[in-house]
Parts: sequence; C-alpha cells; structure tokens
Amino acid sequence: MDLKKLRNIGISAHIDSGKTTLSERILYYAGRIHRINEVKGGGDGATMDYMDLERERGITITSAATTVEWDDHTINLIDTPGHVDFTVEVERSLRVLDGAVLVLCGVGGVQSQSLTVDRQMKRYHVPRLAFINKMDRTGSNCERVVQQVREKMGCDAVLMQWPIGKEENFEGVIDLVAMKASYFDGANGEKVRVEEIPAELVEAATTARQHMLESLSMYSDQLMELLLSEEAVPDEVIHKIVEQGVKGQDLTPVFLGSAYKNKGVQLLLDAVVRYLPSPLERPIKAKKYGDAAEEIQLEPDPAKPFVGMAFKMVEDSFGQLTFMRIYQGTVNKGEMHFNQRTDQKQRFSRIVKMHADKREEVDSASAGDIVAVLGIDCATGDTYAADRRYCTLESMFVAEPVIKMAINPVSRDGADKLGKALNRFRREDPTFRVSTDEETSETVIAGMGELHLDIYVERIRREYGVAVEVGAPKVSYREAPTKTAEYNYKHKKQTGGSGQYAHIVGKLECLPDDAEETFVFEENVVGGRIPKEYIPSVEKGFRESVHKGPVAEFPIVGVKAILEDGSYHDVDSSDMAFQTCARNCFRETFLKTKPVLLEPIMKVEIEVPSQYQGPVAGELTSRRGLIVSTEIKGNLATIEGEVPLAETFGYSTDLRSMTQGQGTFTMEFAKYRRVPASIQEEIIAEKKKQLVGAK
Repeated sequence: MDLKKLRNIGISAHIDSGKTTLSERILYYAGRIHRINEVKGGGDGATMDYMDLERERGITITSAATTVEWDDHTINLIDTPGHVDFTVEVERSLRVLDGAVLVLCGVGGVQSQSLTVDRQMKRYHVPRLAFINKMDRTGSNCERVVQQVREKMGCDAVLMQWPIGKEENFEGVIDLVAMKASYFDGANGEKVRVEEIPAELVEAATTARQHMLESLSMYSDQLMELLLSEEAVPDEVIHKIVEQGVKGQDLTPVFLGSAYKNKGVQLLLDAVVRYLPSPLERPIKAKKYGDAAEEIQLEPDPAKPFVGMAFKMVEDSFGQLTFMRIYQGTVNKGEMHFNQRTDQKQRFSRIVKMHADKREEVDSASAGDIVAVLGIDCATGDTYAADRRYCTLESMFVAEPVIKMAINPVSRDGADKLGKALNRFRREDPTFRVSTDEETSETVIAGMGELHLDIYVERIRREYGVAVEVGAPKVSYREAPTKTAEYNYKHKKQTGGSGQYAHIVGKLECLPDDAEETFVFEENVVGGRIPKEYIPSVEKGFRESVHKGPVAEFPIVGVKAILEDGSYHDVDSSDMAFQTCARNCFRETFLKTKPVLLEPIMKVEIEVPSQYQGPVAGELTSRRGLIVSTEIKGNLATIEGEVPLAETFGYSTDLRSMTQGQGTFTMEFAKYRRVPASIQEEIIAEKKKQLVGAK
C-alpha cells in the first residue's frame, strides 16, 4: 500500500451534531454500503451504531472503525461518541489518528462538547478540518459559527465554501477556490453537478473568496505578493497553502453541508484526501525503554522492527479483540511480539480489519494501518514491539470518574456473572472503575456520569442476563485543610524487648487551589536529627493517611506536609515506628487545620426552547447552581452554569418534564469546591450513620 495515499481520520463533535449521519453518508458515497440507514427512526439503524442500545437510544456509545476507498486513497475512519460520558472513546481514538473532522452544528455552533473535543485534538496535536453540518436547518448561519470557532477555540478558521440558499432552501455550495457552484442530484445526492455560480451570488462569493485569500496570505509571502499586485491566484497555490496550514495545525479550513439532506459530503472527502496528512507526514516519537529522557523517532517503514499501540479493547464471544495502530514495521498473523509494559511475549493469532462490528481477516498489516488483533491479553495504551524492552509510546489521558453507585446481583447465583461483566467492562473502559467498599462490603462502580453507568448496568442485564440492584449514586467528596497547623508528635511504646520510638516536628499547610498534586511532602531536617533512612518512612506514613480523612473518611487533598525536626533512638527507632508515628500524627494534626469537605462541581450546558429559559434557570439555581452565561440564538436558549454533582441526580428527567422533552444538556467535571457548612454537617451525619450500620 502506498502510504502517501492513506488517511487515518476520526469524526468528532458535540452530541447530536450529526457525526454518525455523516459517517453513514461517507460509507455510502465511497461504495462501502449500498443503502443509507438513519440514526433515528426506522430501518436497522446507522451502520456505525451497531449496538442495540445505540440504535434504541439514537446515540453513539462506542467508537466504531471502518475503511473506505475515495479517489484512489484509502481512508481508515473512526466515528466517535459525542456525549461527555463516553469521552474516553474520543480520547483514545484521537491518540492514534493522523487527522480529524470536527463537525459543528450550523445552528448550535460551538457547544460545550465541541470545546472538549477541541482540547483533545490539541492535546494529541491532531490536524483537523471543520464541517458545518445542518445547513438546511432554520437558524443556521455559517459565518456566525466560524466566528465562534475563532473566538472560543482560538484557532484560525477559514471558510472554504459559500452556501447556495439558506435554511430550508439550502441547495448546494460554492467552492471559493475554483469559484464553481456544486449541486447534489439523484435520490441520495450521489451525483455532483458543477456549474457556474448563480448571478445573484457572484458578489457574495467574490467577497467571501477575498476574505479567504486574505486569511491565507498570513501563511504565505507568495500569496501576499500576488494579492498586493492584484494578480490572479492559481488554485494550486491556494491548495498548497491550506495543506501546509492544516498540517502545521495553524489553520482550520471550514466546509459546509447537510449530511441528512445528502449535500456537501463528497467535497468534504475530497478535502480530507487533499489536506489531511498521511502517516508519512506525522512524526511519531517513542520513549526508549528504561530511559524516558531519550526519544526514538518511529518511521512508518514496513521493513523496520514492529511497534504498535493497543488503544481499545472489546470482548465478545470469540475472546478479546484489541484495536491496534501500527506505527512502524509489519506484523504477520501467528507472530510473537513483546508487550513493553508486562515484558510478556504474546502471539497475534489473528489479524482483522474492522467494518463497524464486521470483520475481514488479513494475513499481515504494516505501518500506518489500524487493525484489530485476537489472542493477546493487554490493557488500554500498551505498546507492543518486536524487540524486548525496546520503547514505549506515550499513553492517553484518562479523566478521573466523578460518580459512584453500589451494584449488587438480585440473586446470589448472579454474583459470578456480575464479576465477569464488571471485569470485562473495566478492561475495556479505563474511565469505568470497580472497587469494594471496605465498610459496607458493597461493590461500587464509578464512571463519568449517570448515563455512563446507566449504559453499563443495562449491558450487564442484557449481555450477561444478570438482574442487578443499583444503589443511590455516591458522590466522591474530598477533605481539605483551611489553615496551617504545627505538629510535635512523639510515638513511644515500651513492651518486652525492643520498643518503638519516633519523634517528628513540622507543620501541615494548604496547597494552592491550582496545584496539580493533591499531596506534597517536603523535608527540611538538618544535622541528622532524623536519620536519612527514616525520612521515606515518615512520607509513607503521611501518604497512607491521605486515603481516608478524619472528618468523614473521604480522601484528603490539598495538603503539604513539611518535616522540620525530630529525634530518634539508637535501638528503638525503626521504619515501622516512624511510619506509625507519621500516621497517628497526621490524623491528630489534620483536625487542627479546620478541615472542610469539598464537592465535585459540574459544568453544565443546557439547551432549551427560549420560552422555557426562566423556569429552567430558576430550577438550576434551586439545585445550588450558579448561572455563568445565557445566550439566545433564534428560538433556542443556551444556559451555561456550574452545579454540584450531588444536586444533579435525576436532572435529565426533570429537564425533560419541564421542557416537554425538548431540553438537552451536557455535563462534565469542572473542579472541586467547598461544601456549605449546613450541608457539610448533613453529609458527616449521613456518613456516620452508614458506618454505624456497617458495623
């Protein structure tokens, strides 16, 4: 395969922007499928939404991969979920892709999840194109959306097309490079008809082209000179500048269309092939095994030693399927390769190319490919290489879960199946955590939001046939100090034989709010007052105490422990003595820092018809929410706010009933904030009740 003609791309966006509808059209126009299915309503559901739950709910839950051919190029395509609860699916897809299409709604513009996706693309340095979808909807306005992209995302967005007709009269697009009008004929818009620009739009298109050229001239002296001397600008010069701007991640060219109405998709595919990079143009560095400071440049050369990254696991009746991006070399079925994390040699028993949930067996795959492998046992983010202890690829960012709930099988014979299900989902999804509550012995699942856990509970019921009971969600509170407290603590125990002696002096301080770490240890002991070998024991004792605070047994954050002085005994001092001393000292001293509880605060973005704006805003305030901004676009009101996670349970139901089912919202973790004193007392009382009940 000619790597110059390969594109690995993802489609990402805010929920309900039309990603899966766009993917469906891409599959159809590229000849991969012969009938278009819609995401919602009738038919079998969209090809890429292959899970029953996705088809029932009309949302994408898991990212799906496929391969299509377009204009003599091969495109590996991953359709990702839009809902913030499944953000890890976007995270791991973008980690291994070379380019992306950011889909924006022509009416909604830049929404909360668009910003999250934008952050993720920037985190992995993924070049992208933007596609403004739903140009046929009432209230759509491409210029307003481009302005929002520039302001809110801080990137140089440039319109490459101009719409022919507005809203329900949207007929096609004008290519501002070639200055030709494109219409989409046929039952499914499969015939692209290119004509001269309608007379009434020539002036608007000429102005738009001038804006485009002025923006692009910032990236090219040659273009600047041509504009200043008022000479004609060749099309090839424009294409070259856009391509370089995209690959340098400075420029985001914007294309228009309506996937649902079959308009503009083929031109977007032309742009993907023309502007987004091939694997040859994406420098990939790995860290040398055992020496993180030394980097190895990986080359997409099939002849070099194999290096690949496992970025997603799916388990089904045939075993574990591991999605892998191959960065260097070639892998053949039946070969053995090393997992760089576990140092185990594993056999790649079968290699398959995926088309949503369908598989196509291949004998080998080489650099640039995205395939799935059977027969290996690994975790998300593991690096595989032909040589032992060769290199590791930087893993992906995984957000911390914000919501917990207890889960138990209704009957005892379901316990084994539940255990298997939880184990499988935990391996598949790094944001889904499973633990056992020590006090109550309950199994606790944690995730990114109510919908996230909801989906897994439903999958346990369906796929494993286990009836389960789910307890009320538990919020992950934190305990934090509010003032400095000094300590001077002596631990002395005299029993028969050698005793225990440790003495530490210092203070506990508050860390600044923006500190990245939750606990910092600093030692300023001079003159060997405490021998060097005991200082790590003091730190260990402190760190062990942080897991469970004395206020209500929640984890402690925002503490800096400073060790300044102390004393020891030649015979009775030991590692154990200093650890015990630090643990007891921390528990006692932390109470003197006037600790408070912190609660997770969620950033919410609510979209409702403007007539419901007042009641929805009032209801949000009644949940201890703060309204950050309100914006009205046409007949839609967008309310941005911050609300404590503890107050958000059941919100989706309440919002639907308030807005006759027309309100939607997205929610993601923002920060931790202090709990009001009266509520703190209630939480502590409730926790004490639970602890007494458990005993």
